[in-house]
Amino acid sequence: MIRLCVGTSLVLLCLVLVGLEVGDYPIPRFKAIATAFWNRGGEYDFVVNSLRFPRLVAALLAGFCLAVSGALFQSLLGNPLVSPDVIGINTGAALCAVFVLTVGADLSVLPWAAFGGAVSTAVVIYLLAWKQGISGSRLVLVGIGINALLASGITYLMVKYPIERVVAAARWQVGSLFGSSWTDVRTLALGVIVITPVSLFLVPRLRLLQLGDESALALGSRVELERMAVIVVASAFAATAVAVIGPLGFVALLVPHMVRLIVGSLTGGALLLTGLVGALFLLGCDLIAQQLFAPTTLPVGVITAALGGPYFLFILVRFNRAL
Repeated sequence: MIRLCVGTSLVLLCLVLVGLEVGDYPIPRFKAIATAFWNRGGEYDFVVNSLRFPRLVAALLAGFCLAVSGALFQSLLGNPLVSPDVIGINTGAALCAVFVLTVGADLSVLPWAAFGGAVSTAVVIYLLAWKQGISGSRLVLVGIGINALLASGITYLMVKYPIERVVAAARWQVGSLFGSSWTDVRTLALGVIVITPVSLFLVPRLRLLQLGDESALALGSRVELERMAVIVVASAFAATAVAVIGPLGFVALLVPHMVRLIVGSLTGGALLLTGLVGALFLLGCDLIAQQLFAPTTLPVGVITAALGGPYFLFILVRFNRAL
């Protein structure tokens, strides 16, 4: 596991270095590295430190958040087809963010609105799915229903408000790292630093929950409290990413499944590896989005959907055969 984490980290570092030098304005490799890490204020300073470097770091942190969120949800519910974008968590964040964008509110509140929307949606789904305990399948069905309801709310806002505000909201909904700033990086970094230790603490409790409620109770687990804690933590991870880059699809669904095929059941090390692979996946997709039709830059959500859609069908077929 350590070797996999180290190897993934090295590949990440290589991609970051590539991302610093390529683009509409190519920069020699060593000058790009020097400008990013120690030679501030030179001729490449604006391009490297205001445009490229924060976007790269934001991609890493957002990918980490989404992948870990998906891993927690899939392990808790025992379903490889579950992710925060499927059960409505991302849509809850998107509804609050679109509201901020369409009513013309101060954009500084957008990350907090998205975060609050995601966590509130998670709590509502949990309460509606409660019936003498929580069933994974019932929670998924409730989440899908809530997702549809929230999506209709977004559609209403998009129809109601002026076109200039709607365009900004529509662009945000696709999921994009364009315009990422160091403020966005700080928001993502704060979420990763605060939530990651909590998620690692919950992994042993999550493994008990995977044994079933009766076995977990017999082993001293406070089942409902711990299940709710996992849901809130997973939702907080998703909300942190969505608040900055929009409701990006498929990362939280695709990456945990790929890592699970390699390392098996969830452990603390596997959770960290999932986050690193998520960072690698999103960063790679963003570089493809920037270079595929250069100088035109695609939203990264287009690339994640193009790669994630076929893989989702693969998971679906495999899951159906296993039933």
